Amino acid sequence: MAWRIDEFVARGEIDNRVRGRVTGRLWFAGRAEPVELDLAGNAWRDLAGRRLVFTNPRPKAGLSAGLVARQDGVVGDLTASRKVKVPEIPLAQIGEYDAACKPWPWHWGNALYLEWFSGTNGRVVIESVDYELTMAGDAAWDMTPAAEEEQRRANGEALGQFMERLEDVASGAEKTEDPAKTVGDDDHPQTEEEAERMQEESDRLMDRIMARMEREGPDADYERILEEELERRRRERGEPPPTPEQEAARAAWIEELNRAAEEAAADPWSPEKAEHKHPLAEQAFEFSVRLHQEVDRRSWLPAGASQEHPVAELVAMAMRASAKLAGALNGRDGLPPVGECGGCIARLKRARGCFSDALLAADACAGQKLVADAWLAAVQRELAELGEATDRIIAELRARLERGWD
Repeated sequence: MAWRIDEFVARGEIDNRVRGRVTGRLWFAGRAEPVELDLAGNAWRDLAGRRLVFTNPRPKAGLSAGLVARQDGVVGDLTASRKVKVPEIPLAQIGEYDAACKPWPWHWGNALYLEWFSGTNGRVVIESVDYELTMAGDAAWDMTPAAEEEQRRANGEALGQFMERLEDVASGAEKTEDPAKTVGDDDHPQTEEEAERMQEESDRLMDRIMARMEREGPDADYERILEEELERRRRERGEPPPTPEQEAARAAWIEELNRAAEEAAADPWSPEKAEHKHPLAEQAFEFSVRLHQEVDRRSWLPAGASQEHPVAELVAMAMRASAKLAGALNGRDGLPPVGECGGCIARLKRARGCFSDALLAADACAGQKLVADAWLAAVQRELAELGEATDRIIAELRARLERGWD
């Protein structure tokens, strides 16, 4: 989920003249005071070292008060030079053209794309081809091509961490509903079946939460929805109300999650500070970044395309698989101890499913001729290789779990 606020913006400015820091202000229709931005990181080369001023000729009122007045966090992708295909028909008709394998009318447009991740509102996006843009003054510093590649890598890492953090809320809440309950220890490690049941519970909880956030739109309050869905599940199971100790444990966990998110926003990722990365997780991450950059560079995703667009689905599933592999494998020198194998297998199986979904999206891209054939063939080969490598690790963990020792 993301806060997409472009239609409510009346005017704004983004300033990256201080290296490593992006500040700015956004004024919204019907809202007197501007929203202040203070973000760690840098924009892409076109905005790096510069101050950009922009105006929306047709702003709409109605921005939710849930968007806090101060946005502290980390940058995602910030650029004013993203080339996109601008449809000359209503977006709702694009699917009809694609289904009939008919090209839809379009023209090239230069899109402003501003993305950041705040500790309070999560992912926020402004994307528009209609804004009037003005570059104010000369650049205070220049970004090299190599530095831009490193910045894009950091942006991809920020997105992966954000996606993983959303899913960890549900799984963490699952684990803290009964603080006295253990899911496995050295004498009796958690089995794959036990881990799978817990993961399925977390997946169902996350599906419900995300569906509600989609319905409630910009007014969605993640923590409130989480608490309500946990209570709903408790009633469905016929369980007694949580004890004060359980309530306190859950509240402490959510507070710890929020604190960690705020610290991550204030202290962004860098290669020097990165945790130990498993080679497969690193390969998947590098692949997802290349995929995202190439789709962007070649403008294969039309402006305003839905999440169900095959190209968008291909990129999203690759990124999700990367995030799940990172969550399962990163942070240790080798494979997990036997007591953690069950949970790791359950997570790796989700990553494997994402690779399969990405391959299905690639097939749809091929059928509709949405991307270059040679490029897509290489993508399909790498997706298959990543999936097979994931299968091999799952098999090794199952053998370790069956032995009962590391």
